Amino acid sequence: MSTGLRERKKAATRQALHDAAVRLATEHGVENLTVEAIADAATVSRRTFSNYFASKEQALLHQDRARTARLVELFRTRPAEESLMTALLRAAEQHAAEDAPDPAREERYRTLRLDPSLLPEVVATYAAAERGFAEAVEERLPAGPDGPLRAQVLAATVLAALRVVGQAALERGECDPVDLLRQAVDITREGFR
Repeated sequence: MSTGLRERKKAATRQALHDAAVRLATEHGVENLTVEAIADAATVSRRTFSNYFASKEQALLHQDRARTARLVELFRTRPAEESLMTALLRAAEQHAAEDAPDPAREERYRTLRLDPSLLPEVVATYAAAERGFAEAVEERLPAGPDGPLRAQVLAATVLAALRVVGQAALERGECDPVDLLRQAVDITREGFR
């Protein structure tokens, strides 16, 4: 999908704000981070910051929202004849191929995400991801009275597995998160038998 210059500039500004927030929070702590400092570090106005994020917490956790939104987008583009799990795994493979994270940056980010003051935003981020993924799952399910509930349960299960896999990949230094996801899917299937 091709994006225009305006969209690329917006994405670059959003990323610059996120990067500034992560850098400043790493250097000075989340509790000392201010919207003004983030805007200054990204060389934008406070108003520009507010056009992109509602809070410093949103700016700090932008990467989580962007990653899950991209995974949902990739899942939606998978062929309709693929099973839910095949579509998920293929989308995850493509996502992993696109997103080669910097280990040092990921470690700083993971540490920041553990800050208790970010917990409400972490929960909001996962809730938004779950809603988006549930909508995408429901589009693939046959119509039926339990479709919305089934989609929500499946989305919540998959996102919990992704969260655990992501944490395990960071903590253990595992280099293949897609393989970990496959293991998690197998564990989930086995666990519900």
